[in-house]
Amino acid sequence: MDKTALYKLSYGLFVLSAKDGDRDNGCIVNTVTQLTTEPNIISVAVNKQNHTRDMILKTGAFNVSILTESVPMEIIKRFGFQSGRDADKLLDFSDYARTNDGLFYLNKHANAVINAEVTGTRELSTHTLFLAYVNTAQTLSDEPSVTYDYYQKNIKPHPQKTAKKGWRCKVCGYVYEGDDLPADFICPWCKHGADDFEQI
Repeated sequence: MDKTALYKLSYGLFVLSAKDGDRDNGCIVNTVTQLTTEPNIISVAVNKQNHTRDMILKTGAFNVSILTESVPMEIIKRFGFQSGRDADKLLDFSDYARTNDGLFYLNKHANAVINAEVTGTRELSTHTLFLAYVNTAQTLSDEPSVTYDYYQKNIKPHPQKTAKKGWRCKVCGYVYEGDDLPADFICPWCKHGADDFEQI
């Protein structure tokens, strides 16, 4: 148990990963809290519409990868923006490392990994709150954890400066150039629909 890894939970963005049989899934969460130190108990809230939440409910285990400032937008898009129902999130995870129980974690762009076993759940309106015992905690690097503010300023794509008019995605900044945005339009960057666009 590396206590330094647990200290990194104070803030940041995290990839939560779970496994059900041959299927892997992961999502980004922005709150993982250490509740007690003896034993080490953490809590994490997961959206009820995400496959990762379903897998954790079924298997009772998950990993938390604590993201660093070097995390590229492609990782954020893969785990954070797309719905947990997107099939491409259930495909190839062979490029990631795994803990002893077979759960994948990010061995790049993460400064720590925590492996936990669920001890209890609480159902909230849109999320499930998991309480979990920390089995292992390992430091991977000394790189600073990415904060939400750092993500907004340095990682999130900013609106395309060449666009004079059109529609901007409020989630990722993609700009659709044109007077009318189709009602069924899906953002090619983050997969959100037309409801998440604003006219510029």
